[in-house]
Amino acid sequence: MEGNILTEVFLPLTLAVIMLGMGLSLTVTDFKRIFIYPKAVTLGLINQLVILPLIAFSLAIFFDLNPGLAVGLMILAACPGGPTSNLISHLANGDTALSITLTAFSSLITVVTIPFIVNFSISYFIPGGEQPPLNIFGTVISVLAITIIPVAIGMLIFKKSPQLARKMDRPFRIFSAVFFVVIILAAILKERENIVDYFSQIGPVALGLNVLTLAFGFFSAKALGLVAKQARTISIESGIQNGTLGITIAATLIGNSEMTIPSAVYSLIMFGTAGVLIFIGGNKKATTKTA
Repeated sequence: MEGNILTEVFLPLTLAVIMLGMGLSLTVTDFKRIFIYPKAVTLGLINQLVILPLIAFSLAIFFDLNPGLAVGLMILAACPGGPTSNLISHLANGDTALSITLTAFSSLITVVTIPFIVNFSISYFIPGGEQPPLNIFGTVISVLAITIIPVAIGMLIFKKSPQLARKMDRPFRIFSAVFFVVIILAAILKERENIVDYFSQIGPVALGLNVLTLAFGFFSAKALGLVAKQARTISIESGIQNGTLGITIAATLIGNSEMTIPSAVYSLIMFGTAGVLIFIGGNKKATTKTA
């Protein structure tokens, strides 16, 4: 996925449209919920912004990933949950309001943290200037342009015309799902000659990262006395990442197709584990109703 119309125009535009769709269901109130759920929001943000990158870094070293895949894994770990985590939290009988709040805050914060985590990863795993570091200011502007600004536009549409926002919501969700799959397939297709080797290297790491972050999110929430719905949500927000943003950063801002593979593989795996969470959450909801 090196420099071409797909990575330079289509991929960032697609992500911007997906993020605009996310904004169609957000309000300013979502950012005020930190005062309603201070413990849950703080824990969720720490898990996503600190614990997740630390686990990813540890796994990259433990499994001795090659430099490109190691940096790609760190790019993924630096990304927020995105709208996918909100949908999964809802289907898994989690606390959707908390999920939306965590996604909103993490999306704002990671605009700043992404370039620093990625640059650290490049300098650590690819020393000697073989891969130039990201321009921090330019990256912040780019991430703002393809994430925060579209979200703000979606929120403005929702505020000015809630009825229009509701009409737009379903088509945007369908668009997001379809193009999310297309982006993953494009990343895999670009590296088709190496894909078996990449899967053998990154598959166990991606599964380990996903399971560890999901588990850590859930049990850390339970340890702090949060209710089951909030624990499930923090688990999902910790383990469900914005693979589209990860691929966009690797392919568009860095221009390295190998670094897109961890995000593509992780996205496939996380939907499998998300299905298990949805099944468990659905059963708990049914049990609660029966009781």
